Parts: sequence; structure tokens; C-alpha cells
Amino acid sequence: MHAYRTHDCGALRAGDADKAVRLSGWVHRKRDLGGVLFVDLRDHYGITQLVANPGSAAFPVFERLRAESVVKVDGKAILRRPDTVNPQLATGEVEVRVDTVEVLSEAAELPLPVFGEPDYPEETRLKYRFLDLRRETLHNHIVLRSKVISSLRKRMIDQGFTEFQTPILTASSPEGARDFLVPSRMHHGKFYALPQAPQQFKQLLMVAGFDRYFQIAPCFRDEDARADRSPGEFYQLDFEMSFVTQEDVFTAIEPVLAGVFDEFGKGKRATVGAFPRIKYADAIAKYGSDKPDLRNPLILQDVSERFRGGGFGLFARILEGPKSAVWAVPAPGGGNRAFCDKMNSWAQSEGQPGLGYVFWREGEEGGAGPIAKNIGPERTTALREQLGLKVGDAAFFVAGDPAKFYKFAGLARNKVADELNLADKDQFAFCWIVDFPMYEWSEEEKKIDFSHNPFSMPNFDHEKFLALDNADRETIENITAFQYDIVCNGVELSSGAIRNHKPDIMLKAFEIAGYGPEVVEEKFGGMLNAFRFGAPPHGGSAPGIDRIVMLLAGVDTIRDVIVFPLNQQAQDLMMNAPGEVTPKQLRELGIRIVDGPKG
Repeated sequence: MHAYRTHDCGALRAGDADKAVRLSGWVHRKRDLGGVLFVDLRDHYGITQLVANPGSAAFPVFERLRAESVVKVDGKAILRRPDTVNPQLATGEVEVRVDTVEVLSEAAELPLPVFGEPDYPEETRLKYRFLDLRRETLHNHIVLRSKVISSLRKRMIDQGFTEFQTPILTASSPEGARDFLVPSRMHHGKFYALPQAPQQFKQLLMVAGFDRYFQIAPCFRDEDARADRSPGEFYQLDFEMSFVTQEDVFTAIEPVLAGVFDEFGKGKRATVGAFPRIKYADAIAKYGSDKPDLRNPLILQDVSERFRGGGFGLFARILEGPKSAVWAVPAPGGGNRAFCDKMNSWAQSEGQPGLGYVFWREGEEGGAGPIAKNIGPERTTALREQLGLKVGDAAFFVAGDPAKFYKFAGLARNKVADELNLADKDQFAFCWIVDFPMYEWSEEEKKIDFSHNPFSMPNFDHEKFLALDNADRETIENITAFQYDIVCNGVELSSGAIRNHKPDIMLKAFEIAGYGPEVVEEKFGGMLNAFRFGAPPHGGSAPGIDRIVMLLAGVDTIRDVIVFPLNQQAQDLMMNAPGEVTPKQLRELGIRIVDGPKG
């Protein structure tokens, strides 16, 4: 017999009755029923119920043991009585009558209970993460993560991709988030950086002729935590392809993502076939976001003409501005004053002055509400017809410069759908956001700057691009890039692009943003120089593993799908990191600690 177990704690079935068995695991919980001790024994695979009768050698041992102690038991598997079968457990038809028990490791008093999974402060959960991970829900999330990664890897290989590993110690990049820096012992005063992404390396792999690359890539960014972003490190399905158009990239990754969400989505359907392609400008105008949740059927509309020169003075005055507009958020089924007042109060809680509305009810000409009374029944009816609404519905309005209010309009769209239960939550709704603007005007620096990824290929005639005059601000601000995001249920899974692989176009792209050739040569010389020796057209993307698993697990916090996450202050409370180092270590690195900035 094996030293610790003949079966794991999820293995025994009715067919194992009358077998001598040995199990090892953690004492999950104990129950004393009429002098008989019932003990749930747990390991990675499941739970088996143990029975210790009075007078047995095991009874006093279990009686004194705390929960989460580790034991080895020998006994006999027996069938449960029909009225005691537990259908919630895979092992629920049997139990083990314990003859002997050996305590392998006795648990001290627990700072964090495992059984029952009661709410506990996150700081405690992270400090004792090894206990938190014993809880069934979190344990299952981490197992799900492993299975998702395994499935992604297999699907990428089946799509003809080859896995490569890129360096962890690399050079600091001036773009993106803050780098984590690693001092060099051999080169005092110089630093490596942990990669924010394998961006340049994966492009160099394409230059080197490897065609289709992928890896489950660790990435490191010194940035603040959010619910969907972990400070420090994260993982992404990084991939790149040669001799491809934007559509080729989409076609390659869509079945991988849809397949994984079908496999692990617990019956929720994933987008079938090609994901919808939505231009960035259309996403802003229709959904108030470049990360639209397509489970929500509501579409924002510009209704400016219904208010221009009309009786509602506030909107009429706003529309005198050259960039101003009035957008409507339709609310099917929201046609009552109580709901409209509720939405108005919500808007005020979001820091807005309020939320104008019109609603339509039976027996009332035009519409109801202060705005309806001001603009009259003819305009109110035209509004309802434009928005495709009917009696019993409502519409809410946001006015001003869309560049300033579109995010709030998007929030209002989602709030209306949530309050009225309009969104079909039983799905994973994917889309691509395409045609991102290449440049934008930086009001702070009073200059043109990159809007997103500076290495994207401009979607603009190359000869005309090279001939652009930097003073032609209107043309430049209207240039889009072959850049795209994958969005699922309102969560951005990744950004990607067809890369700018031509040195002359790259230098011009940076020149337009105010960076001279010497800056580009200094910061990106390795990649730029490689492009001078023959670079294929290439592109790719990098869906975030953490966010994929977060969606599949149905949780809102990314820390619930990471084995050992940092807290909101980027600290590892379990390992006490970051921590101090010894003076000897600092001397070897040529580093002296100075006081940080005051205040």
C-alpha cells in the first residue's frame, strides 16, 4: 500500500464499497452527530466523508484536532444509507469508516477560516494566501486558469504558431507605463528593465523569419492597481504573424478565443463566426466607449436637430457651439417618472448636474416631462420616431461637446440597460474596435502626439504620408492606424496592430509627433536597424490571460484569478515584498539609498 494514499479524496465511488483504503488530506470540517464524529477530508481533488465511531482509536484524535490539520487515515469504504447520500459530492454515495489516523501536520488556530468561505478583509486573505487558496471557489479559479492556458497553447499550436520565449532582462523603454528597473552589478550605474511586453522582441522574431510566434508572456509594469489590472506583473497570450493583413490576424485569433470561451463558459454562448468590426469613431458615437458591451442592445443617437432653435433654451444655447451636440440614450420600458427621477439622481451622484429626459405615456399627446413641455408635441413625437420608441418608453439626453461627455453617455447607456434588465448576460459578446486615430492634439503640450501605439502602420497612402506637412493639423488628426482592440463584454482583452515595418515611414511617424530621428535611433535603434535589412509586413496582438480568466470565472476582481497577487499598494503581504536589502548588496550594485521626495 502507498505510504500516503490508495485514492485521492475525490476518487471513491459506490463501486469501491468494502475496499480497504488509505486517504490523506486536510480536515475540512467536523460534525458530532449523536456521539459519532463525521469528518470531511479534503485534498486538491475533492472531499470524502470519514466516520469515527466512539471507542475507535481515531475518535479521540479527531475530537481534539483543529480544522485544516493534515492527516492520513486507514479504513474501509462503505455505502451510505440512501437517505444520507450527498448528491453535491462526487464521492457522496460512500464514506470511509476510519480504523486508524496519523496526524501528519497539526494546524494552529486559523487566522482565516476555510470552510464556508466567509467574507474576510482582503489584506488578511493576501497575507495568508496559502489558506485563502484552500477555499473551494478560489482554488477552482486557479485550476480554471491552468486549464485555460493549456487550451490556449494547444489551439495556437493547432493554428500553426510556434512558441518562443523572449528575454526578461531587457532595456528600458520610454513609451507606455513605468518600467521596473533592475540594477546591473557588472555595469554600475546602468539598469536592465523588466519587459512591459515582448513588443520589440516579437517583431524582431518576424524579421528573423519565424513567421508565426506566440508565448504565454509575463509582462511587468509599475502602475497602479485597478479591478481589472494587477500592479506589477500580468500574463498575456502574445502573438505575431508575418505577411499578413489586419483581417488575417483577426481570422487567426478569433477561433482560438471563441473556442476557449465555448469550452470554459459554462453554457454561455460566445460570438459565432467573425467578430463584429466597429470603427473607433462609431464605437464612441453609438456606445460612448471604445470598449462597448454588446450584450447591451441600446444605441446612442445624435438628436441635435430635434433641439436646435427649439423651445428648450438650455439645449438650444449649447448647440450654438461649433462642436456641440445632444445625444439620446433610449430607455425601452422606462417610461415613468419614478424611473426618470432615479436616473436623474444617479447622474447627480456621478458628478453631473442632472440628466434631461422625456417619457411617453398612454393618453398624453407628445411626451411627458419638463423637456417635452418646452419643445412641444411635434418635436417630441419626432424624437420618439427617430429613436424607435413607443408609449411606455423614455429617452435621456446629454448635451455639450461629445469629446467631453461621451464617457458619461456610455455610463448612462449601461446604467439604463442594467436597471431595465435589457442586456443579455448569458453570452460572451466579442468585437474588434478598428481604425483608431493615429494622432491626437495634446492640449497640455500644445502639440500633435501619438494617440496610441507609435509602432502601428498608418492607414494612409505611404507616399502622401511621407510628404505630409506637420502644419496640416486637420489632415494629421484624421489619420487612422491599422490598430485594433479585442473587446468582450465591455472588457478590453488586448490591443494589437499591423506594425510599421518601414524605416522611412517610422521616422516620419515620430517626426510628426515631435521626435527627431536621433531620438528614434537612440531608443529604438535595434528594431529600426533590423528593419533596414529586410522586414516582412507583420502584425499581432496580445490578449490578457488574467482578464480572460476573470471573465470566464465571472468575477470582477483580477486578484481572484491570480495565485499570489500583490495588493492595491503593490505589496506582497505574505512574502513582505518589496523589502529592504543589506548594505553589502547595495555596495555590490553601486547603489546608495537617498531620502524620497517629501510630502
